[in-house]
Amino acid sequence: MRTGPVALYIHIPFCRSRCTYCAFNTYAGLEPLIPTYGEALCAEIRAAPSVPACTIYFGGGTPPTLPPDILARILQCLREHFPLSPDAEITLEANPGMVDYAYLQVARGLGVNRLSLGVQSVHQDELRLLGRRHTWEEAVVAVEAARAVGLDNVNLDLIYGLPGQTLSRWQETLEAARSLDPDHLSLYALTLEEGTPLQERVARGEVPPPDDDTAAEMYEWAEAWLAQAGYVHYELSNWARSERHFCRHNLTYWYNEPYLGLGAGASSWWGGRRWTNVRHPEEYIRRLAAGQSVTEEIEEIPLRLEMGETMMMGLRLVAGVSDARFRARFGTGLAEVFGAELSRLAGQGLMEWDGQTARLTPRGRLLGNWVFREFI
Repeated sequence: MRTGPVALYIHIPFCRSRCTYCAFNTYAGLEPLIPTYGEALCAEIRAAPSVPACTIYFGGGTPPTLPPDILARILQCLREHFPLSPDAEITLEANPGMVDYAYLQVARGLGVNRLSLGVQSVHQDELRLLGRRHTWEEAVVAVEAARAVGLDNVNLDLIYGLPGQTLSRWQETLEAARSLDPDHLSLYALTLEEGTPLQERVARGEVPPPDDDTAAEMYEWAEAWLAQAGYVHYELSNWARSERHFCRHNLTYWYNEPYLGLGAGASSWWGGRRWTNVRHPEEYIRRLAAGQSVTEEIEEIPLRLEMGETMMMGLRLVAGVSDARFRARFGTGLAEVFGAELSRLAGQGLMEWDGQTARLTPRGRLLGNWVFREFI
């Protein structure tokens, strides 16, 4: 059984309002639960396996809905229970308009050393379409505040492929974001999740559906432009100023290594099993107060599935999957397990395979989801 070090994901499910495209486990209007939710999180932390940890990621939802004293208490519980690497990466997700100098100064003092801002667009009409509450000006203020408190690892999330979005509008967003000199950029194509307000508006014909060809053009332009700007493209949707700024927490997922998710709806993979916590924060709080388990949807992961998922996730990395790394982990090489798939995908121009490394071609990166299912 592989026991660590693990990455720790802390889910904060509270939002002031839900974005129109969001299908995450988030809830608006439940802020009165935050104090008891913090107590419940600490209870779950104390009940978790006490294994070495290398990263902590506060995601959501909107983690800055946590008052500073509750954020401090959760981090104290984490440090008391998990042997934490001295150089552990501690990330806080945030929305512009939700963090200011004072909040970030406290977070920095608590050990947060990476900030991920959900900027999404420079254009106010696009932000309205997405249901975002902030403005571009607030994004600028948030980045300036992060720099002022000494944060030197700042990520900006951006979304492309919006309904009706043109290439020139996407270029304006990316160029404006680049002007803030971020250390990391995450660029995501819009996905219309079933049941979200935006998906329903598209289904009713109120807004046009995203255009896949235009989205592909946006992605290819971003690849070329960010390369010229000196950014390292290290994962399908992620670029960094240098290797030091790679998101170490997410690398755990892409290498398919162990992680523990804590909080309502959080998922874990550890010890050959995958599981998810109960989703609603009220039920999560109730169960922990009663000393009951919050674990649901337990799945055993057989070795062959673990191999396939290691390929599926690892191929998201631009560097690809190393045969030596795969062999050291599983005791067998890529060709022995996936020889037919590798040969077929290489013949289709979707993958490069030289016997040492399997990686997607530029065309394969555009068709990644089609490639990934070959291994599962």
